[in-house]
Formats: sequence, C-alpha cells, structure tokens
Amino acid sequence: MGMGMASNCKLVTTTKERGPLIVGSRQIDSTDTKKMRGKPINGKAIFVLCLASFLAGSLFTSRVSIYPPDNKDQPVPAIPNLAALKHDCDQKRKLVEGSSRDILDEVRETHEAVRSLDKTISTLEMELALARTTQNGGSLGRATNHSLQKAFVVIGINTAFSSKNRRDSVRQTWMPRGAKLKQLEKDKGVIIRFVIGHSATPGGVLDKAIDAEDAENNDFLRLKHVEGYHQLSTKTRLYFSTAISIWDADFYVKVDDDVHLNLGTLLSRLLQYRSRPRIYMGCMKSGPVLSQKGVRYHEPEFWKFGEEGNKYFRHATGQLYAISKDLAAYISVNSPILHRYANEDVSIGAWFIGLEVEHVDDRSMCCGTPPDCEWKAQAGNMCVASFDWSCSGICKSVERMKEVHNTCGEGDGAVWNVPLP
Repeated sequence: MGMGMASNCKLVTTTKERGPLIVGSRQIDSTDTKKMRGKPINGKAIFVLCLASFLAGSLFTSRVSIYPPDNKDQPVPAIPNLAALKHDCDQKRKLVEGSSRDILDEVRETHEAVRSLDKTISTLEMELALARTTQNGGSLGRATNHSLQKAFVVIGINTAFSSKNRRDSVRQTWMPRGAKLKQLEKDKGVIIRFVIGHSATPGGVLDKAIDAEDAENNDFLRLKHVEGYHQLSTKTRLYFSTAISIWDADFYVKVDDDVHLNLGTLLSRLLQYRSRPRIYMGCMKSGPVLSQKGVRYHEPEFWKFGEEGNKYFRHATGQLYAISKDLAAYISVNSPILHRYANEDVSIGAWFIGLEVEHVDDRSMCCGTPPDCEWKAQAGNMCVASFDWSCSGICKSVERMKEVHNTCGEGDGAVWNVPLP
C-alpha cells in the first residue's frame, strides 16, 4: 500500500516534467528551443544601431531641398519698398482726413445756410406785415414816400431837453461829428442819432432850442411824442417804429446819453449775430418787482408778477441793448397792442418773452467805469459800454465822460477798422 502510493507520487512527478513541443506534425525538443532563442543583444550594440540610423536619416534629408528648384526664367518677386508703402499709406490717410474735414465743412455750411434762410423768411414775414400796415393807413406812411436807406446799425441815443451838456460830452468823446458822422454812415452803414420828442407846448422854447442844436449838428431823430420820464416805454416803442420806417438796418440799438460806448467793439459783437433771426442782445438781468409807492422804479402793476417779493423775467438792462430788424418790425407792426409797463426795459422784455427770440447775454455791454473797464481793456477784453450801476449811467457823466473815454476807449480809429461785408 505504501509502495503503491510512492509509485503514484513518482508518476505524478514524472507527468509534471516538461515534455517535447509539437509544432504541426514536427516534434521540437528542448534542445531546438534553445537554438531558436539565439544570443541576447547587449546595450552597446543597441546604441550603435540607433546612432547609425540617425546619421543615415540626416544624410538623406540633407540631399532633399525644401526650396523649389531654381528657375532663371521665372522673375524673383521684388521686396516691397518700405518708403513707397509709407508714402502710399500717408496719402490714403490724408485723403480720409480730408474727406472728414470736407464733410464737416459741408455740414457747417449747410447749418449756416439754414440759419440764414430762417432769418430771410423771418425778415420777409415782417416786411410783408409792414407793407400791409402801410396799405391799411398805418403809421408807416413815410416809408412809401422814398426808398429806405440801407444801413448796418441804427444807434438811437435817448436824451431829454435838459441834457444838452450830456450830448456835448458824447460828441466830444465816442460819437463822431459833422463830416466824420456822414462818412461813418456812408462807409460803414452806422447811423447815430440823439432821439427826442417834443414838449407839451409844441413850438415853445424847448423845441426851438433843439431845432437850433439840430441845425448845428444834424444828429437828431425827432419823434411825435411828448417828452416825460414816465413815458419812456412809449418813447422807446416809437423810436423803433420810426427808425425802421427810415432806415433798413440789420440792427437797432438804444443807448442812454450818460453811457460810454466803444463803437468798433459794438460792431464786432453785432457782426457775430448778423445771420441769425430775432436777436435781443444786452446785459440780461432779473431785478425785484417793487410794489412800494414812492420808490424809484416802482411797478404799479406789481400784482401781475405774482406774490410780493417776486422778480421780473429776464430782460436786458435799459442803459444799452440791441435788437435785430425783424424784432424792430414786430414792434412797429404790433405797436398799438403792445403793453407798456412803468419801466422801459421791462416793457421791451415783456414784448419778446413769448416769442421765439434768442436772448444774448453780453456782459461786455455793462462794464463799470474805471478801474473796472480799464482792467478789462488791459487784459484785452475791451468793453462795449461802461457806466455806474449806482447811477444807472456814468455818475456825473458831463465831468467824467472824457475821463472814461481816455481810460477805457478803444481809440478813434477802431470803428473804421471793423470789416463790414
């Protein structure tokens, strides 16, 4: 039994030993297997083999050119001239910039043309209204007797019977006299007149004194109006209506006889707005509405302006302001129905407050007397007009007008150097 088990164990051991390998019908023993394996390759051989492959590949690629074969008949592309390219780019850039400027210029010219057309239409409407008023027997009959004199600006100097010395101080400073006044009208289209009505007793001493002064200087515009301080609104309305019936001007100016004026600077300011319609230019203000009786500038119709303590609407101060022809025509046509307040500057502002009017607030039209206007002149900001607010004109203007003129005047030749088209 024991031997049988031992024999069995030996048999098992024998069956686990590797037998011969059979390939197809051929039997390969272990000896043949060892022959098929051959000898292993060492590391040096592998390194040499890799190096040889690398060198062979390098040699092969060096003989194959990556560039196209030379062709002497085919022209070689020229390298672009950098200077020529830069010049071409500069030319194109200039053309683009020039086109942009041309477009902006065209837009600007179109805008100016539209604005000029607007003014032309406004002027034609006012002239048509004037013609209708004349045909209906209005107060402009004088315009039908002769053709209107062309002018650039009519400057009316508001004055009174008792103000001869003031008028003389103006004639001796900023207002040309005699032949120079006529030359200014002819060469520059600038009309300057003292504006006055008549006394309560026509043909009296006061009227005769004005007649004599006018005969000597020929610088008055007489109105069909009875002079009086509380009638300034009526006088102003008549001044514009009368002036536009005599002169066909671009602008009409009202100034007081105690204000210093630089004519050349005024013309330069007005020229800036010549192409615009409905211009109302001056120092715009908004003073309190005075309801208390007995005070200066009392407003009897204060209740129309709301609660006590309210202020007026914006309007130009009465010492100096300018309006364009269409607004002067508006005043003339609508004169009978234009309401007059106690203060003349308020009345003017009220006539325009509901219209499509351009309010031009020009602070150079209300400079103070020296040193204010002197400092501004030295800084190159010449004033159009100078006066003292505390006196609503130059305080003691008869004595001080020449001082203001010498200190703040632009020079007698300035008005002649303004280029008027």
